[in-house]
Amino acid sequence: MYAIVEIAGQQFKVRKNDEIFVHRLDAEPGTSVEFKEVLLVDNNGKIDVGKPHVEDCKVSGKVLEHARGDKVIVFKKTRRKGFQKETGHRQDFSKILIESITLKGAAKEKKPKKEPLEEQVSNTENLGEKEI
Repeated sequence: MYAIVEIAGQQFKVRKNDEIFVHRLDAEPGTSVEFKEVLLVDNNGKIDVGKPHVEDCKVSGKVLEHARGDKVIVFKKTRRKGFQKETGHRQDFSKILIESITLKGAAKEKKPKKEPLEEQVSNTENLGEKEI
């Protein structure tokens, strides 16, 4: 199961237990956050597309830490005029752990049942026989 969520003006494809970096949120590290602007949900092959958002769906996560990105150098120069200007920028990010994707009315993932050992043996014996 995955979802496409809008967080702080950007869209992210998230799954359970994913760690993503988003633009800094106003939440302390260790607090839980919920995102209700879910644009698309894929529930084991069944895709729900929102118009513009999927109703009764939310993605919950936990803020792990706040970090800063790499420094980006901005250099401006005008030829033959002696003008040079150099500035830098570091973007603030929040690291989020996606804990769950909940969709109202969605069935939980089913685990395949294991056949008893006797049925497995009888199925393999019948493979070699052909009826004409």
